[in-house]
Amino acid sequence: MVAVNYVGEELWSYFNAPWEKRVDLAWQLMEIAEQLTNNDFEFALYLLDVSFDNFAVGPRDGKVIIVDAENVLVADKRLIRQNKPENWDVWYESKFDDCDKEACLSFSKEILCARVTVDHNYYAVCQNLLSRRATWRGTSGGLLHDPPSEIAKDGRLEALLDECANPKKRYGRFQAAKELREYLAQLSNNVR
Repeated sequence: MVAVNYVGEELWSYFNAPWEKRVDLAWQLMEIAEQLTNNDFEFALYLLDVSFDNFAVGPRDGKVIIVDAENVLVADKRLIRQNKPENWDVWYESKFDDCDKEACLSFSKEILCARVTVDHNYYAVCQNLLSRRATWRGTSGGLLHDPPSEIAKDGRLEALLDECANPKKRYGRFQAAKELREYLAQLSNNVR
């Protein structure tokens, strides 16, 4: 027997929602990536299977929820600091993977469990859900496809998404993810 609970429409059903709604969902996704990576519990939860089907949106409150967390790696940051494996304190930048499949990610479980500062969740969300590289069910362009002309002309959103998915600068994804969270908050009036 399997028990299931309806928590809302899958994220995919919002792919062509109004721009403001997609910006809010993108901001929530980046906040989830941050909270799973850096939290008071000192456990990083790395999402290894990030796709539009693995998230839902609550029908009452519009909150993004992880609905399929069967592929999550848990890293104990306190234990990493205590055991100090080789390069434990060197920031780890996930390698961009330009594959032909949907929801494609490359990662090393060994490295994710041996470093304190890792950008994997930002990479996963940007690569597979938000950036123009995100493909799903025959579409491309990610959740933030077709921004309004003033945002497209500005170029900041596309530059941040590109750097978050496939950084050109060393540790560029860390900075891009931080700036992207702030920019999306500004765009969606979620500044707290």
